[in-house]
Amino acid sequence: MPTRHALHSIAEIRRIEQAALAGLPSGTLMRRAGQAAAAAAIALLQPATPDAQVLVLVGPGDNGGDALEVAAALAQAGIAVTALIAGSAPSSTDAQQALQRARSSAAVFKDGAFLPEIPATRWALIVDGLFGIGLARPIAGVYRRLIDSINQLACPVLALDIPSGLDADTGTIVGSGNSGVAARAQQTITFIADKPGLHTCDGRDCAGAVTVAALALDARHFDCAPPSMHLATLAEFSRALQVRRHNSHKGSNGDVVIVGGAAGMHGAPVLAGRAAIQSGAGRVIAGFIGAAPAFDSAQPELMCRPVAQCAFAATVVIGPGLGNSDAALAALRQTLQSDARLVLDADALNLIAADPALQQTLAQRAAAAIMTPHPLEAARLLGTPSAAIQADRIAAARRLARSYHAIIVLKGSGSIIADPQGKIVINPTGNPGLATAGTGDVLAGIIGALLSQGWPAWEAAIAAVWLHGNAADELVAAGQGPIGLTASELVPLVRRSLNRLSNQYGTVR
Repeated sequence: MPTRHALHSIAEIRRIEQAALAGLPSGTLMRRAGQAAAAAAIALLQPATPDAQVLVLVGPGDNGGDALEVAAALAQAGIAVTALIAGSAPSSTDAQQALQRARSSAAVFKDGAFLPEIPATRWALIVDGLFGIGLARPIAGVYRRLIDSINQLACPVLALDIPSGLDADTGTIVGSGNSGVAARAQQTITFIADKPGLHTCDGRDCAGAVTVAALALDARHFDCAPPSMHLATLAEFSRALQVRRHNSHKGSNGDVVIVGGAAGMHGAPVLAGRAAIQSGAGRVIAGFIGAAPAFDSAQPELMCRPVAQCAFAATVVIGPGLGNSDAALAALRQTLQSDARLVLDADALNLIAADPALQQTLAQRAAAAIMTPHPLEAARLLGTPSAAIQADRIAAARRLARSYHAIIVLKGSGSIIADPQGKIVINPTGNPGLATAGTGDVLAGIIGALLSQGWPAWEAAIAAVWLHGNAADELVAAGQGPIGLTASELVPLVRRSLNRLSNQYGTVR
């Protein structure tokens, strides 16, 4: 069975660290961090060349102490290392001991005057040890100039614990906007446990590939701070995967009704319907607010009807191309008042955001509801600027889930899945190819299909987001994106992955 991947907040990391330090000699964790990071650096240098030059950036705190341990370990391994202390040297007892070890090694030390020479050197690797998870204000002065400089270089960057300037809890750049800057790494080795900020918002652009070095802490040290979040791995939804019985029929796999398709937007419910059919729903009906097409020539199994002729099934996806007409509002009101399991997307969310009565109806429903806003839709639902949503995506998703008594999929880089009890899962799959029209409709259709097959709402949301992103990743790996990737290309790859995973992990229901 797949294992869960825990994410810990800064506060949780601090509690774990304090529990571990109580039983360890001074400097133990810093030395372990330095050794683990040095091993990661050596792996990045392969194949190594005799003239390989490594630049280690040393900050003023304990992250700088970790960097000094890296410099000492690399020098001991025979690698040419330059340690740059651009401002103040780290002053803690552990960091001072690390400084002594590094100065006793073959590492060459430089200060801020060395900054202009950095672009002129052919660095094989840069180790970012400037600032860690304790950074609370925008990076400025010599440190900002240093980060701006290394971000222009072609060589790989290895970040220690977190890329300097990135918020470990939110994934935003500290002081976002003109006042914020963060290092862009190809790899981050993060210490003790993984952090949510490495996997959402700016985190994925800044952190690159993330590896975790637990620093040989005993499992009991983690008992004082159970993780409040997880990455979306197979462990989060594998128990819901199903193997189909031979003795089954289309009714065994549920019906999905897609409601949308106002004039000029027929493609949205068609995309959602195709995704629902190919994700396993037994029957899919596309209900159109505008005039319904006779059929979908590419997917004739999709039944197309005027919304007035749709008997709402146990699972309804409403919003793709819905519009904001009186007919759209009436369909949404009828849907919210039904006992159906709901997927609320796109225009359905905008109509709810503008109508307190609809908000109250939604919050009081007993049946499951999954809402899939992008940041602007989330901002409308919470009555706040979209910048506030992106400033703390996790907090925004939690607030939405509580306010609307629904499972929330806050879309974006590192989509956030939240439930009304405060559970959080961050999705690691997907890429910029998903930033194109129609991909949200496909996602809504996948969620609807899983609900129709009896999946619990929480697992259905997580699995659909994971499968949707994984399909985009497979297309990019095959050279078919991210540029020019289209929503309809995702659907057959979702079907293939769902079948493969069901055969591997599913149980007969």
